[in-house]
Formats: sequence, structure tokens, C-alpha cells
Amino acid sequence: MPFGICHLSLVPARAEATDRAEMVTQLLFGDHFEILEEQERWTRILTGADQYPCWIGAKQWLPISESDFAEMQNSIQPLSSELIQVAKNPEGEPFPIVLGSQLPFLEEGKMRLGDHEFLYEGHSLEPAINQGRSHILEHAFIYMNSPYLWGGKSPFGIDCSGLTQMVYRLAGLPIPRDASQQALIGEVLSFLEEALPGDLAFFDNEEGHI
Repeated sequence: MPFGICHLSLVPARAEATDRAEMVTQLLFGDHFEILEEQERWTRILTGADQYPCWIGAKQWLPISESDFAEMQNSIQPLSSELIQVAKNPEGEPFPIVLGSQLPFLEEGKMRLGDHEFLYEGHSLEPAINQGRSHILEHAFIYMNSPYLWGGKSPFGIDCSGLTQMVYRLAGLPIPRDASQQALIGEVLSFLEEALPGDLAFFDNEEGHI
């Protein structure tokens, strides 16, 4: 099965293979994935970080090897750590990188995406699970005043589960994409008074759905 990686700032990922379909999530620069199906204009993928199936434009990704995919799956890549930073593509053209983007195989200001080299001179962080709850809050406050966008995952537009997923990613704690999936992991608290900063609260409807 072939593998790919996002080489653009932000890519809409849709429920179906059409521009009119619901945007269910977004790919950020450096997000890697398995390729499930290829059409002339669309590619169906399964994201590596959270195993999320979706469709992206056929021209909005680069191929990577199975070994690169496996290495990214089994290691924590550096992340961009400011609202927006600048990278350069192989042609030397600048483009924006948003907060929380992966910086694949970053070394001395150079990133490798498959057979292509990208340049990066901005700030980065290497997420670590032992950062503590204070870091979760610090990352969350960076997104203050970001507009709401269904399926969004960036400071330019983000939804509720996208916010929690990105904040936890920056803190070195990978969690699933959707709120209904996130509610199934972790430890359930018996009383609201037990909650601490960084805990997540979920709400269900009359049918019991998150």
C-alpha cells in the first residue's frame, strides 16, 4: 500500500470525493498517511496520527516510502511552535506553516518529505509526555480568538475536537480526532469537582451521543 505526506500549509479533508462534500478535518504540513484509493482528482487516505479516513485532492500530497511512514509512526517529530512560521519549498519559494505542524526529519533547518527537501528556520518544539498540565494550558491559550470552523485544525479556523487534539499533540499526547472518539479514552471522573486543568469535558444529547 502506498504512503504519502502533506507538503502544503493546510489541506481540506472531505467525507466524499467532491469539493462540495463536508470538510471533516484538515491535514497540516507534515501530516503522513496511508493511501487507500486513488482517482483522477481525488485520493482516499487513512491518516497516520489518528487513523482517520477521508478524501484529499490528488495534487495535494507527495509520496513517501514505507520506511519513512513507519519511522514517523514510531517516533515523535518536531512541531512548529508559533501561530504561523515560514518554510521554503524545494524551489526556494516561501509558504506559511501553522502551529502544531509536523516538521519531518528536521535537522539543521532542513526537512525531508520523501525525495524533496524543504527549508525551515522557525522555532520548533519536541513534544514530551512529561510536560505537565501547565503546558497543556499554555498551548491552549495560543489558540485564543481563533475562529470556529467545522473540521478545522489551525489558528485560522478550528473546531472543538480539533482544538483539543492539537493542544494535546503539542503536549506530546496523541488523541483521536472526533469528540465521540476522545470520550472513549482516558480515565472517567466521578464528580466535576475532581477535574483538573487540562481535563476534557464532554456533553451528550438526548440519544446519548457525544
